[in-house]
Amino acid sequence: MANEEGKTQTPEDRWWVDRTENRAQATPEERRAPAGAGFFRSVENYNQEQALQNLTDLNRKLLAQGNPAPGQWAYVQLLKERCSTREIERVKRALPLPPNACAVLVDSGQSLRAIITDVPARERILEFNFIAEASFDCWIRGEWICEAVFEDKGQLLQRAADLLRHYLEKDVMTEESVVHAPRPTNSLHPARTEW
Repeated sequence: MANEEGKTQTPEDRWWVDRTENRAQATPEERRAPAGAGFFRSVENYNQEQALQNLTDLNRKLLAQGNPAPGQWAYVQLLKERCSTREIERVKRALPLPPNACAVLVDSGQSLRAIITDVPARERILEFNFIAEASFDCWIRGEWICEAVFEDKGQLLQRAADLLRHYLEKDVMTEESVVHAPRPTNSLHPARTEW
């Protein structure tokens, strides 16, 4: 085959061809590996502590960017496209902020995310995702305490005020289910789901 300059390509010119001569044959165990085995090897030794930090840091960064006052909402628009004003007000009404909290409403154009924290400590982060498969997550002092998934935005809107009160005002760290949750040695604490 000729290239643009009219020269015939040799196998050495073909960078996409594997030319290693001493290629080891796959062992029988490797040939019978489950379909996802390659994926799990790719995340082997992945720093899960860092992944957790990145996840909670994003919410902290969005809170810092919005810089809401106590008892107030801030608005952060991530894309040029916006959710409707009606949808934004609907989420704010579903999550009445107490004076000891502040919140950022993150607009991604097609979806809204409410990030709420306690003030002044900012030890608790509550995240409400108003997407097709709506969800709620809560972190207290950096530990993931709860995850809940809902059928749709409407179901989360109905439960939002109760979740806000429960996780922002109540001392959930003393609850039996949290205090006595299994904690394997040398690993992250498992999520305590309540659904």
